Amino acid sequence: MEHSLQKCGAEPEEIAAVVAHIEPWIYDGISTDEIHRRVFSFLKKSNRVQASKYSLKRAIFELGPTGYPFERMVGALLTHKGYKTTVGVVLQGACVEHEIDVLAEKQGNVYAIECKFHSDSKRSSNVKVPLYINSRFLDVQKNWNSNQSKSTHLKQGWLVTNTRFTTDAISYGNCIGLTMLSWDHPKNNGIPRHVDRFGLYPITALTTLSKHEKRQLLDKGIILTMEIEQQPEVLKELNLSSGKTRKVLSEVHQLCHM
Repeated sequence: MEHSLQKCGAEPEEIAAVVAHIEPWIYDGISTDEIHRRVFSFLKKSNRVQASKYSLKRAIFELGPTGYPFERMVGALLTHKGYKTTVGVVLQGACVEHEIDVLAEKQGNVYAIECKFHSDSKRSSNVKVPLYINSRFLDVQKNWNSNQSKSTHLKQGWLVTNTRFTTDAISYGNCIGLTMLSWDHPKNNGIPRHVDRFGLYPITALTTLSKHEKRQLLDKGIILTMEIEQQPEVLKELNLSSGKTRKVLSEVHQLCHM
């Protein structure tokens, strides 16, 4: 619990306050989910921004049930890292067509990114996933790089998941040169670090909006808090009070710029 609070940027005195509040509720056999719910509830009352950051993993799960919002999030991450990105591309391989979740280009090199979104936190991507992804990539790469009309080089396949990879999956990915990103891989540089670095929090992390209001925005293609900051008028369609709108925009601004 304390480690998770440190990772979301809580100050030592804030962590001490949370621990003091939660400890009386702890009992033998209490689940991690129950502890998380109690910590989140406490933070939501004392520091909404810290609550949003603390609940990032849950917020990403709530982007479902389809994987498209997660693909948009990954695309935005790569855009902020200097890539030109396109989400949802169909490419012809040497043998068959393939739908590529995110295509990213930088300095003449192109990367094909597969995004594996899981709604269940206990699901991991095993070695079969990178095996499959690599076979698709090689088929597309063969056709792309033999096409004389292409001015770019299809260099590498990437695999991104919102949960975890098994040890065998990571070993295989390292062996074939597949770039892999998950919640905790690479070590100390997984998804949370990238989200924090660029302020790319999903709107599902917001504590000032109800689940129904978040779903309304997702249905309209608004995935990131940054999009609300750039287009605050999207909140008008939710028919929020002026006071609630100010609270939402305040939380959005803090998440985007902390």
